[in-house]
This record gives sequence, C-alpha cells and structure tokens, in this order.
Amino acid sequence: MTGSDIPSSFRLAYVPGVTPTKWVRVWHERLPGTPLELVQATAADAPGLLADGGADAGLVRLPVDRDVLAAIPLYTETTVVVIPKDHVATAAEEVSLAELADEIVLHPLDDVLDWQTLPGRPAVERPATTADAIELVAAGVGVLLVPQSLARLHHRKDLTYRPVPETPESRVALAWPQAEEAPDLVEEFIGIVRGRTVNSTRGRAATPQRPTAKAKAKGKRAGTGGGQGGARHKPAAGRKPSPGGRAGGQSGKRGKPRGR
Repeated sequence: MTGSDIPSSFRLAYVPGVTPTKWVRVWHERLPGTPLELVQATAADAPGLLADGGADAGLVRLPVDRDVLAAIPLYTETTVVVIPKDHVATAAEEVSLAELADEIVLHPLDDVLDWQTLPGRPAVERPATTADAIELVAAGVGVLLVPQSLARLHHRKDLTYRPVPETPESRVALAWPQAEEAPDLVEEFIGIVRGRTVNSTRGRAATPQRPTAKAKAKGKRAGTGGGQGGARHKPAAGRKPSPGGRAGGQSGKRGKPRGR
C-alpha cells in the first residue's frame, strides 16, 4: 500500500491478562510513522470487536470462530489456584485437583477456562467477574482457578497462587478478520510477534530502512577512490601492478598487436 491507501494507525485489541508491551515497543521502533492504538476488550467481547471492525487485530483467548477470524496461537498459560496466604495449600509448590475437592471453587461468569466438570464444591452464586471472585477469595469464601496472567493482574498482598496440573489451560492467539490476504499492517504485526527480523524475507517485503551514519560514512569513503563509480579495484590474484600504474603487461608497456 502506498499514499492515501496506508492506514493512519493500527488498532490492536487485547484481553485482560495479556501484556502487549514488548510487541508495541518493537512496532514503534520499526514503524515510527504509524501509531499503534491499544483497544481493551473482555475475552468474551474481543472476537465480536474484531469481526465488526473495531480493531485491526487482537490478542485474544482461544477458541474463536475460524470462519470469521484467522488466528495464530502464540502461547499456552499455566492454570493456577488463587488462595489466601495462610491457606494450607501454600506449603506445596503445586496443588492437585483432588486436594481442592472439599473447597468451594468460585466460577465467575467471565471464566476463560473450558471446564467439562467443575472441581470442588460450587458456590451459592457465581461471581459476575474474575475481579469479584478475587474479592471473595480474600474474604475467605472460596478459591479460584484462573490462568496465571489473571492471577498476576489481580494481585493482592493477602493472596497468592499455586500451579494446578491436569486442568484446562488458556491459549492466547493473535487474531484478525478472515480475508484472502492479511492487510499489510497485520502482516507487520505478525512478523513482530513471531520474532522476525526487520529484514526478514518472509511475509511482506521488508520495509526499506534508512541508512545508518556508519553506512553513509562507508559509502563516502568508497566514493573517493579511482575507477568506474569511484570504487577502487584490487589487482587480479597473482599479478602485480606495473610501475606505470597499468594492469596490462609486466613492464607497464603496451603489448604488440597480435597478428590477424
């Protein structure tokens, strides 16, 4: 895209727990003339936001409707149990589901884990949000199972968490509206999250970079020599330059013309 076809900015949606900071920093380094606008969205609302054009791409939680959105899985999160710091489970490095069988396990309405069978004992009511569930854990009402990033997001000094193996895990992906070909700026962000270098030949053609001061200085030095284009030429291997400065003939004289 060139000229007026280039979008004035890139809108990136992201869901709670996902931290896009490192990728945003690389974006600003590579595309300083194209602002990146962050758009917050809940895990439930993010797919619809992308489908409706509210953002160009988004860091979302899987699954998503692949008929509507294209997606590249990025990483899978560890599931942890959030508990009070004085809970008996803090004595272990990790907690099994069997150890939570007698606990009231809170199940907020915005839960992002795909449970087939809920562990523990159910609460009388489901909290509306994960934030509400965290407050109930702090009040000693129950415990909460969430992706580790959400436990960190809602960190409190009186709470801690432990990994819980053999539980559903949340996968984070980069998603964007389905199309025959991803837009240029989406391709740029795909390259960033996949760790491609700025000169990578994968995906779109690499954006021309401005020459560095070192490269400019090198070019100037190369332009001061003789020969065509200002470049200096080394004598061919095994041949010495003649005293007269000419490469032809050992004595610097012109050879006799060959007979026809």
